[in-house]
Amino acid sequence: MSTSAAQSIQKQLVVIRRHLHAHPELSHEEVETTAYIREQLQEAGIRIAAFPLRTGIVAEVGGRKEGPLIAIRADIDALPIHEETGLPFASQVAGRMHACGHDFHTAAVLGTAFLLKEREETLPGTVRFLFQPAEEKARGALEVIASGALEGVQAIFGLHNKPDLPVGTIGIKEGPIMAAADGFVVEVEGRGSHAAVPEASVDPLVISAHIITALQTIVSRNVGALESAVVSVTRLNSGTAWNVIPDKALFDGTLRTFDENVRTAVRERFERIATSVAQAFGGAANIRWLEGPPAVVNDGAWAEAARSAAGAVGLTPITPLPSPAGEDFAFYLREVPGLFAFLGTEGPQEWHHPAFDVDEKALPLGAAFFAKLAEDALNRLTHTAQSSTKGKIPQ
Repeated sequence: MSTSAAQSIQKQLVVIRRHLHAHPELSHEEVETTAYIREQLQEAGIRIAAFPLRTGIVAEVGGRKEGPLIAIRADIDALPIHEETGLPFASQVAGRMHACGHDFHTAAVLGTAFLLKEREETLPGTVRFLFQPAEEKARGALEVIASGALEGVQAIFGLHNKPDLPVGTIGIKEGPIMAAADGFVVEVEGRGSHAAVPEASVDPLVISAHIITALQTIVSRNVGALESAVVSVTRLNSGTAWNVIPDKALFDGTLRTFDENVRTAVRERFERIATSVAQAFGGAANIRWLEGPPAVVNDGAWAEAARSAAGAVGLTPITPLPSPAGEDFAFYLREVPGLFAFLGTEGPQEWHHPAFDVDEKALPLGAAFFAKLAEDALNRLTHTAQSSTKGKIPQ
Protein backbone atom coordinates (compact mmCIF):
# COMPACT_ATOMS: atom_id res chain seq x y z
CA MET A 1 0.00 0.00 0.00
CA SER A 2 1.72 3.19 -1.18
CA THR A 3 1.91 6.33 0.89
CA SER A 4 0.83 8.35 -2.16
CA ALA A 5 -2.55 6.60 -2.10
CA ALA A 6 -2.94 7.52 1.56
CA GLN A 7 -1.82 11.12 0.96
CA SER A 8 -4.55 11.46 -1.65
CA ILE A 9 -7.22 11.08 1.02
CA GLN A 10 -5.55 13.28 3.64
CA LYS A 11 -8.00 16.17 3.18
CA GLN A 12 -10.92 13.76 3.52
CA LEU A 13 -9.48 12.30 6.72
CA VAL A 14 -8.88 15.78 8.18
CA VAL A 15 -12.53 16.70 7.52
CA ILE A 16 -13.67 13.49 9.24
CA ARG A 17 -11.36 13.99 12.21
CA ARG A 18 -12.43 17.60 12.71
CA HIS A 19 -16.12 16.72 12.53
CA LEU A 20 -15.65 14.05 15.17
CA HIS A 21 -13.56 16.41 17.29
CA ALA A 22 -16.27 19.07 17.24
CA HIS A 23 -19.00 16.59 18.22
CA PRO A 24 -17.60 14.43 21.05
CA GLU A 25 -19.73 11.87 22.86
CA LEU A 26 -18.97 10.02 26.08
CA SER A 27 -18.70 6.27 26.57
CA HIS A 28 -21.94 4.43 25.71
CA GLU A 29 -23.41 7.70 24.39
CA GLU A 30 -21.75 7.57 20.94
CA VAL A 31 -25.04 7.57 19.00
CA GLU A 32 -24.31 10.41 16.58
CA THR A 33 -20.68 9.31 16.28
CA THR A 34 -21.84 5.83 15.25
CA ALA A 35 -24.28 7.30 12.73
CA TYR A 36 -21.54 9.47 11.22
CA ILE A 37 -19.13 6.53 10.89
CA ARG A 38 -21.90 4.46 9.28
CA GLU A 39 -22.51 7.27 6.79
CA GLN A 40 -18.83 7.42 5.85
CA LEU A 41 -18.65 3.65 5.39
CA GLN A 42 -21.81 3.48 3.30
CA GLU A 43 -20.70 6.34 1.04
CA ALA A 44 -17.54 4.34 0.32
CA GLY A 45 -19.55 1.21 -0.45
CA ILE A 46 -18.14 -0.65 2.55
CA ARG A 47 -20.44 -3.30 3.97
CA ILE A 48 -21.69 -3.08 7.54
CA ALA A 49 -21.55 -6.28 9.58
CA ALA A 50 -24.51 -7.07 11.82
CA PHE A 51 -23.40 -7.40 15.43
CA PRO A 52 -25.57 -6.44 18.44
CA LEU A 53 -23.84 -3.29 19.73
CA ARG A 54 -25.71 -0.40 21.39
CA THR A 55 -23.14 2.05 20.06
CA GLY A 56 -20.15 1.45 17.84
CA ILE A 57 -20.16 -0.32 14.51
CA VAL A 58 -18.41 -3.19 12.71
CA ALA A 59 -17.57 -3.16 8.99
CA GLU A 60 -15.76 -5.47 6.59
CA VAL A 61 -13.67 -5.20 3.44
CA GLY A 62 -12.62 -8.20 1.37
CA GLY A 63 -14.06 -11.66 1.39
CA ARG A 64 -14.15 -11.92 -2.42
CA LYS A 65 -11.58 -14.67 -2.04
CA GLU A 66 -11.74 -17.32 0.65
CA GLY A 67 -9.07 -16.67 3.23
CA PRO A 68 -8.21 -15.56 6.76
CA LEU A 69 -10.01 -12.94 8.82
CA ILE A 70 -8.14 -10.19 10.67
CA ALA A 71 -9.39 -7.16 12.60
CA ILE A 72 -8.38 -3.54 13.02
CA ARG A 73 -9.79 -1.56 15.93
CA ALA A 74 -10.50 2.12 16.51
CA ASP A 75 -12.01 3.57 19.70
CA ILE A 76 -14.65 6.29 19.27
CA ASP A 77 -15.56 7.78 22.67
CA ALA A 78 -14.56 11.11 24.23
CA LEU A 79 -13.85 12.34 27.77
CA PRO A 80 -15.69 14.58 30.31
CA ILE A 81 -13.12 17.38 29.92
CA HIS A 82 -13.73 21.00 28.96
CA GLU A 83 -11.64 21.80 25.91
CA GLU A 84 -9.06 24.62 26.09
CA THR A 85 -7.34 24.33 22.69
CA GLY A 86 -8.89 27.37 21.01
CA LEU A 87 -9.10 25.39 17.76
CA PRO A 88 -11.64 26.53 15.16
CA PHE A 89 -13.10 23.00 15.26
CA ALA A 90 -13.02 22.71 19.06
CA SER A 91 -15.70 20.76 20.88
CA GLN A 92 -19.18 22.24 20.52
CA VAL A 93 -20.32 20.38 23.63
CA ALA A 94 -19.45 21.96 26.98
CA GLY A 95 -17.50 19.65 29.25
CA ARG A 96 -16.89 17.08 26.52
CA MET A 97 -13.69 16.67 24.53
CA HIS A 98 -11.70 14.25 22.42
CA ALA A 99 -8.76 14.69 24.78
CA CYS A 100 -7.26 11.28 24.05
CA GLY A 101 -7.30 11.37 20.26
CA HIS A 102 -10.00 8.80 19.57
CA ASP A 103 -11.24 11.12 16.81
CA PHE A 104 -7.79 10.71 15.22
CA HIS A 105 -7.90 6.92 15.60
CA THR A 106 -11.36 6.71 14.02
CA ALA A 107 -10.41 8.90 11.05
CA ALA A 108 -7.20 6.93 10.44
CA VAL A 109 -8.97 3.57 10.51
CA LEU A 110 -11.71 4.87 8.21
CA GLY A 111 -8.86 5.86 5.90
CA THR A 112 -7.56 2.29 6.05
CA ALA A 113 -11.00 1.00 5.11
CA PHE A 114 -11.15 3.39 2.14
CA LEU A 115 -7.71 2.31 0.93
CA LEU A 116 -8.42 -1.40 1.23
CA LYS A 117 -11.83 -1.02 -0.43
CA GLU A 118 -9.99 0.10 -3.57
CA ARG A 119 -8.06 -3.20 -3.53
CA GLU A 120 -10.90 -5.40 -2.32
CA GLU A 121 -10.84 -7.73 -5.32
CA THR A 122 -7.24 -8.74 -4.64
CA LEU A 123 -7.40 -9.17 -0.86
CA PRO A 124 -6.78 -12.83 0.06
CA GLY A 125 -9.25 -12.74 2.95
CA THR A 126 -11.28 -10.30 5.02
CA VAL A 127 -10.43 -7.27 7.13
CA ARG A 128 -12.95 -6.51 9.89
CA PHE A 129 -13.04 -2.98 11.29
CA LEU A 130 -14.11 -2.58 14.92
CA PHE A 131 -15.24 0.97 15.70
CA GLN A 132 -15.41 0.34 19.41
CA PRO A 133 -17.35 2.31 22.05
CA ALA A 134 -16.49 2.95 25.69
CA GLU A 135 -12.73 2.50 25.74
CA GLU A 136 -12.46 5.18 28.42
CA LYS A 137 -14.61 3.02 30.71
CA ALA A 138 -12.54 -0.06 29.80
CA ARG A 139 -15.73 -1.94 28.93
CA GLY A 140 -16.13 -1.45 25.19
CA ALA A 141 -13.76 -4.20 24.10
CA LEU A 142 -15.57 -6.71 26.29
CA GLU A 143 -18.88 -5.66 24.72
CA VAL A 144 -17.46 -6.13 21.22
CA ILE A 145 -16.17 -9.57 22.18
CA ALA A 146 -19.55 -10.47 23.69
CA SER A 147 -21.26 -9.43 20.44
CA GLY A 148 -19.35 -12.12 18.57
CA ALA A 149 -17.35 -9.68 16.45
CA LEU A 150 -14.04 -11.31 17.41
CA GLU A 151 -15.12 -14.83 16.47
CA GLY A 152 -13.00 -16.24 13.67
CA VAL A 153 -10.49 -13.38 13.85
CA GLN A 154 -6.93 -14.71 13.57
CA ALA A 155 -5.03 -11.50 14.34
CA ILE A 156 -5.97 -8.03 15.58
CA PHE A 157 -4.21 -4.68 15.29
CA GLY A 158 -4.65 -1.28 16.93
CA LEU A 159 -2.75 1.89 17.65
CA HIS A 160 -2.76 4.95 19.87
CA ASN A 161 -1.51 8.40 19.03
CA LYS A 162 1.61 9.36 21.00
CA PRO A 163 2.11 13.11 21.49
CA ASP A 164 5.71 12.76 22.68
CA LEU A 165 6.81 10.97 19.48
CA PRO A 166 7.52 12.93 16.28
CA VAL A 167 5.34 12.52 13.21
CA GLY A 168 6.89 9.90 10.97
CA THR A 169 7.78 7.53 13.80
CA ILE A 170 5.88 4.58 15.20
CA GLY A 171 6.54 2.78 18.48
CA ILE A 172 6.50 -0.99 18.07
CA LYS A 173 7.65 -3.56 20.63
CA GLU A 174 6.92 -7.13 21.57
CA GLY A 175 5.68 -7.94 25.05
CA PRO A 176 3.92 -5.46 27.34
CA ILE A 177 3.42 -1.95 25.95
CA MET A 178 0.65 -0.67 28.26
CA ALA A 179 -0.16 -1.53 31.86
CA ALA A 180 -2.88 -3.41 33.65
CA ALA A 181 -5.01 -0.73 35.31
CA ASP A 182 -6.82 -1.60 38.54
CA GLY A 183 -8.62 0.77 40.86
CA PHE A 184 -9.25 0.41 44.57
CA VAL A 185 -11.63 1.91 47.12
CA VAL A 186 -10.77 1.45 50.80
CA GLU A 187 -13.26 2.26 53.55
CA VAL A 188 -11.62 2.56 56.96
CA GLU A 189 -13.94 2.01 59.93
CA GLY A 190 -13.12 3.52 63.31
CA ARG A 191 -15.05 5.10 66.16
CA GLY A 192 -15.90 8.78 66.32
CA SER A 193 -15.45 11.18 69.22
CA HIS A 194 -15.08 14.81 70.15
CA ALA A 195 -11.74 16.03 68.83
CA ALA A 196 -10.81 17.11 72.34
CA VAL A 197 -11.29 13.56 73.62
CA PRO A 198 -9.27 11.49 71.09
CA GLU A 199 -8.71 8.69 73.58
CA ALA A 200 -12.39 7.78 73.23
CA SER A 201 -12.02 7.34 69.48
CA VAL A 202 -10.53 4.94 66.99
CA ASP A 203 -9.42 7.61 64.56
CA PRO A 204 -9.98 6.51 60.93
CA LEU A 205 -7.85 9.40 59.66
CA VAL A 206 -4.82 8.25 61.62
CA ILE A 207 -5.42 4.69 60.46
CA SER A 208 -5.73 5.85 56.83
CA ALA A 209 -2.54 7.87 57.08
CA HIS A 210 -0.59 4.86 58.32
CA ILE A 211 -2.08 2.57 55.67
CA ILE A 212 -1.29 5.03 52.86
CA THR A 213 2.28 5.43 54.10
CA ALA A 214 2.76 1.68 54.41
CA LEU A 215 1.39 1.09 50.91
CA GLN A 216 4.35 2.99 49.50
CA THR A 217 6.62 0.16 50.60
CA ILE A 218 4.99 -2.28 48.18
CA VAL A 219 6.92 -1.07 45.15
CA SER A 220 10.18 -0.46 47.02
CA ARG A 221 10.18 -3.70 49.03
CA ASN A 222 7.89 -6.21 47.33
CA VAL A 223 8.44 -5.62 43.61
CA GLY A 224 11.72 -6.71 42.06
CA ALA A 225 14.17 -4.14 40.75
CA LEU A 226 13.71 -5.41 37.17
CA GLU A 227 9.93 -5.45 37.47
CA SER A 228 7.52 -2.53 37.50
CA ALA A 229 4.48 -1.34 39.45
CA VAL A 230 2.76 1.88 40.48
CA VAL A 231 0.64 2.32 43.63
CA SER A 232 -1.05 5.72 43.77
CA VAL A 233 -3.56 6.94 46.35
CA THR A 234 -5.35 9.83 44.69
CA ARG A 235 -8.15 10.80 47.06
CA LEU A 236 -8.87 10.79 50.81
CA ASN A 237 -12.24 11.85 52.23
CA SER A 238 -13.32 11.99 55.86
CA GLY A 239 -15.02 14.13 58.45
CA THR A 240 -17.58 16.94 58.56
CA ALA A 241 -16.29 19.39 61.18
CA TRP A 242 -13.02 20.69 62.62
CA ASN A 243 -13.76 19.47 66.14
CA VAL A 244 -15.19 16.02 65.38
CA ILE A 245 -13.22 12.81 64.89
CA PRO A 246 -15.32 10.90 62.34
CA ASP A 247 -16.35 7.25 62.31
CA LYS A 248 -15.07 6.50 58.83
CA ALA A 249 -12.62 7.54 56.18
CA LEU A 250 -12.44 6.57 52.53
CA PHE A 251 -9.53 6.64 50.12
CA ASP A 252 -9.06 5.39 46.60
CA GLY A 253 -6.52 5.23 43.82
CA THR A 254 -4.96 2.93 41.24
CA LEU A 255 -2.47 0.10 40.72
CA ARG A 256 -0.52 -0.25 37.47
CA THR A 257 1.46 -3.36 36.55
CA PHE A 258 2.84 -5.02 33.40
CA ASP A 259 3.04 -8.64 34.56
CA GLU A 260 0.14 -10.80 35.80
CA ASN A 261 2.23 -12.39 38.57
CA VAL A 262 3.29 -8.95 39.81
CA ARG A 263 -0.32 -7.76 39.53
CA THR A 264 -1.51 -10.61 41.76
CA ALA A 265 1.32 -10.19 44.26
CA VAL A 266 0.81 -6.42 44.58
CA ARG A 267 -2.90 -6.82 45.21
CA GLU A 268 -2.32 -9.49 47.84
CA ARG A 269 0.27 -7.33 49.61
CA PHE A 270 -2.03 -4.31 49.42
CA GLU A 271 -4.85 -6.21 51.13
CA ARG A 272 -2.56 -7.56 53.85
CA ILE A 273 -1.16 -4.12 54.67
CA ALA A 274 -4.53 -2.36 54.70
CA THR A 275 -6.36 -4.91 56.84
CA SER A 276 -3.47 -5.53 59.24
CA VAL A 277 -2.66 -1.86 59.88
CA ALA A 278 -6.32 -1.07 60.48
CA GLN A 279 -6.64 -3.98 62.87
CA ALA A 280 -3.52 -2.93 64.76
CA PHE A 281 -5.17 0.44 65.51
CA GLY A 282 -8.45 -1.18 66.55
CA GLY A 283 -10.32 -0.45 63.32
CA ALA A 284 -11.12 -2.26 60.10
CA ALA A 285 -10.41 -1.75 56.41
CA ASN A 286 -12.81 -2.92 53.72
CA ILE A 287 -11.33 -3.04 50.20
CA ARG A 288 -13.25 -2.95 46.94
CA TRP A 289 -11.35 -3.60 43.71
CA LEU A 290 -12.27 -1.94 40.43
CA GLU A 291 -10.67 -4.43 38.09
CA GLY A 292 -9.55 -2.86 34.84
CA PRO A 293 -7.99 -4.32 31.71
CA PRO A 294 -4.88 -6.49 31.90
CA ALA A 295 -1.60 -5.36 30.39
CA VAL A 296 -1.44 -4.90 26.62
CA VAL A 297 0.97 -7.63 25.55
CA ASN A 298 2.09 -7.71 21.91
CA ASP A 299 2.88 -10.88 19.99
CA GLY A 300 6.54 -10.96 18.98
CA ALA A 301 6.01 -12.24 15.43
CA TRP A 302 3.33 -9.66 14.69
CA ALA A 303 5.61 -6.95 16.08
CA GLU A 304 8.22 -7.93 13.50
CA ALA A 305 5.60 -7.87 10.75
CA ALA A 306 4.49 -4.42 11.88
CA ARG A 307 8.04 -3.07 11.72
CA SER A 308 8.29 -4.28 8.14
CA ALA A 309 4.94 -2.70 7.20
CA ALA A 310 5.91 0.57 8.89
CA GLY A 311 9.16 0.82 6.95
CA ALA A 312 7.36 0.09 3.69
CA VAL A 313 5.08 3.14 4.10
CA GLY A 314 7.84 5.51 5.19
CA LEU A 315 7.44 5.31 8.95
CA THR A 316 10.48 4.92 11.19
CA PRO A 317 9.93 2.13 13.73
CA ILE A 318 11.32 2.78 17.20
CA THR A 319 11.19 0.79 20.43
CA PRO A 320 9.01 2.81 22.82
CA LEU A 321 9.01 2.83 26.58
CA PRO A 322 5.92 1.01 27.89
CA SER A 323 3.17 3.34 29.09
CA PRO A 324 1.68 2.90 32.59
CA ALA A 325 -1.68 3.99 31.16
CA GLY A 326 -4.31 1.30 30.63
CA GLU A 327 -6.04 0.22 27.41
CA ASP A 328 -8.94 -2.16 26.93
CA PHE A 329 -7.37 -3.36 23.67
CA ALA A 330 -5.70 -5.76 26.11
CA PHE A 331 -8.91 -7.79 26.25
CA TYR A 332 -8.63 -8.53 22.52
CA LEU A 333 -5.01 -9.61 22.84
CA ARG A 334 -6.03 -11.97 25.62
CA GLU A 335 -8.18 -13.77 23.03
CA VAL A 336 -6.29 -13.30 19.75
CA PRO A 337 -2.61 -12.60 18.96
CA GLY A 338 -1.84 -9.21 17.51
CA LEU A 339 -0.19 -5.86 18.01
CA PHE A 340 -0.83 -2.42 19.51
CA ALA A 341 1.45 0.42 18.37
CA PHE A 342 2.17 4.06 19.26
CA LEU A 343 1.94 6.41 16.27
CA GLY A 344 3.89 9.67 16.62
CA THR A 345 1.58 12.71 16.54
CA GLU A 346 3.82 15.37 18.12
CA GLY A 347 1.11 17.00 20.22
CA PRO A 348 1.46 19.94 22.60
CA GLN A 349 0.10 18.10 25.65
CA GLU A 350 -0.26 14.58 27.01
CA TRP A 351 -3.42 12.49 26.81
CA HIS A 352 -6.40 13.74 28.85
CA HIS A 353 -5.18 17.35 28.98
CA PRO A 354 -7.67 20.16 28.13
CA ALA A 355 -5.25 21.46 25.49
CA PHE A 356 -4.53 18.07 23.92
CA ASP A 357 -4.20 18.01 20.13
CA VAL A 358 -2.55 15.94 17.37
CA ASP A 359 -0.62 16.80 14.22
CA GLU A 360 -2.99 15.83 11.42
CA LYS A 361 -0.08 15.08 9.08
CA ALA A 362 0.04 11.72 10.86
CA LEU A 363 -3.45 10.74 9.67
CA PRO A 364 -2.49 9.32 6.25
CA LEU A 365 0.54 7.63 7.81
CA GLY A 366 -1.71 5.76 10.22
CA ALA A 367 -4.10 4.79 7.42
CA ALA A 368 -1.27 3.58 5.16
CA PHE A 369 0.40 1.63 7.98
CA PHE A 370 -2.76 -0.29 8.83
CA ALA A 371 -3.53 -0.96 5.16
CA LYS A 372 -0.06 -2.34 4.51
CA LEU A 373 -0.06 -4.39 7.70
CA ALA A 374 -3.51 -5.79 6.89
CA GLU A 375 -2.45 -6.92 3.40
CA ASP A 376 0.77 -8.42 4.73
CA ALA A 377 -1.10 -10.21 7.51
CA LEU A 378 -3.64 -11.72 5.13
CA ASN A 379 -0.89 -12.91 2.81
CA ARG A 380 1.16 -14.41 5.62
CA LEU A 381 -1.84 -16.13 7.19
CA THR A 382 -2.92 -17.46 3.81
CA HIS A 383 0.39 -19.33 3.61
CA THR A 384 0.25 -20.56 7.18
CA ALA A 385 -0.78 -24.16 7.68
CA GLN A 386 -3.96 -24.38 9.73
CA SER A 387 -3.09 -25.51 13.22
CA SER A 388 -4.03 -25.07 16.83
CA THR A 389 -1.76 -21.99 16.95
CA LYS A 390 -4.00 -20.08 14.60
CA GLY A 391 -2.84 -16.53 14.01
CA LYS A 392 0.88 -17.12 14.42
CA ILE A 393 3.24 -16.04 11.67
CA PRO A 394 5.48 -18.80 10.26
CA GLN A 395 9.07 -18.37 11.38
